[in-house]
Formats: sequence, C-alpha cells, structure tokens
Amino acid sequence: DGILGDHFAVNGAVQPYLDTDARKYRFRFLDGGPARWYHLAITDGSKILPMTVIANDGNLFDAPLQMDGMNISVAERFDVVFDFKPYRNRKLWLINRMEQKDGRGPTGTILSIQNSTKLLEFRVGSAQVADPSQVPSKLRPQPTINLNEVVQRRTFKFDRTNGAWSVNGRFFDGNTVSAAPKRGTAEIWTFEGAGGWSHPVHVHFEEGRILTRNGQTPPPHERGRKDVYPLLGSEKIEFFIRFRDYVGKYVTHCHNTVHEDHAMMFRWDITDTTV
Repeated sequence: DGILGDHFAVNGAVQPYLDTDARKYRFRFLDGGPARWYHLAITDGSKILPMTVIANDGNLFDAPLQMDGMNISVAERFDVVFDFKPYRNRKLWLINRMEQKDGRGPTGTILSIQNSTKLLEFRVGSAQVADPSQVPSKLRPQPTINLNEVVQRRTFKFDRTNGAWSVNGRFFDGNTVSAAPKRGTAEIWTFEGAGGWSHPVHVHFEEGRILTRNGQTPPPHERGRKDVYPLLGSEKIEFFIRFRDYVGKYVTHCHNTVHEDHAMMFRWDITDTTV
C-alpha cells in the first residue's frame, strides 16, 4: 500500500521552529512522501489564517489565490506568501489537517485544529520591520488551451494487478513504449484511479493543464500548468498536454514510492514521426 512513518519531518527535522521577522515570507512546500498526503494550513492555535498561494508544481498562477489551506500529494509543490506582520511577538504553526491511517491514501477527513499535527513552529519577532514587498495582482498568463491542436486522446488506468501495481493492466517494462506523441502536437490524456488506493501521478518532462476532474471544472489551484496529477480512489482527471521542444524517452509513474517501485510506471516517447 505504501509506508507511513510515525514522525513528521520538515527539512529533515522533527517539529522544528523558524524565527521570522514580522513581514512577508515566501515558502515553497514540497511533499516528500513516500506515501503521506497533507492538508497544509497555518494557525495561531485557535483559527486558520489565510495564505496567498502564487504557484503550484513548477509554475506561477496567472493571479494569486487566497486560501485557508491546500491538499498536497506526494511530489506536488505549492509556493505560498504569508504575512507575519499582524502576529508580532507571537507563535504560529504550520499544521497537517489531513487524516490518513495507512499507505492507501487519505480518508478524506479534514481534521480540526486541535486534532491536527504541528509540523513547524513560527516564532515571530517583536520588532517593527520595513517590508516594501508586494504580491502583484497579476503573475504569469497561462498558455492557451487550443483543443483544435489535439490529434489524439489516450487513457491510462492506475490499478492493482496480481498483487502489484499496474498501468492499463501492465507492469513497467523499459522496452515497451506506451505512448509516442509527435513533437509539435497536443493530446488529451485521461488518468483513472481504481479501488480504494490513491495515486499521485507524475508525468516527466512535459506539463499539462487539467480540463476536468471527475467531469467537473477543476478548482482554481489546479488550473495552472502541472506535472503531478493526484488521483484519490477512483477519480478521473482529463488534461491537455502539448509536446513542444525535445524528442526523447520519458516516464510517467505513481509517486507513492512503494507503488512506483512495484511497477506502476510506463515509458512514453516524444518522436518526430507519427505513431
């Protein structure tokens, strides 16, 4: 299923603290796994404090988002700006509110502040500090999604087969090419989960734009360019992907490390010929 440890670590330390000035900070959150999912939030111990989310995975959003917290699966990334100015000479905490009991994935329950796990303590300084920094109202425009470019649709199902982990019923074989899109074209790929397991699926090299999650428009924080696509249980994600610059051999795999190591991966190639 996957391995859960009995202690949480931030940058290799258990329950660390960070001294901050009373000003804005930019943080990059990365879920290092191997199987733990999180709902990250910042609290003063009694209420959840809003944060400004400006990027996910490798890319800025077109505009900042105000969020009270975010789900983050293994290998996903978020860039967050948080202003400590209102909290001079106080302590705040980065917490995990996601309930997860085993390596299969989270239960879907978001825990109360009191039942959450403190991951990192912020110790905010008492001094008044100049802070000329601003978060722009516009960040980076997203590339257009032109469905007229789409030349093919492909579906990949992430499932359990004969006691191990498979994609479309097959185990990883580095000599088998599961998809060979042509450079300069675009496709729509569909990722499907199965059963009660969750899979954070990582596409190497190219980034896509989620079109639908379970047939619905994705939430705002999933509308930017992404390379990790979290599947909870039997969810289905449909995304647009454009193959731009280079030919070569690449992989797509579940980032639950146990699933990946037990064959939930496939090879795909970008080519200069039509396949």
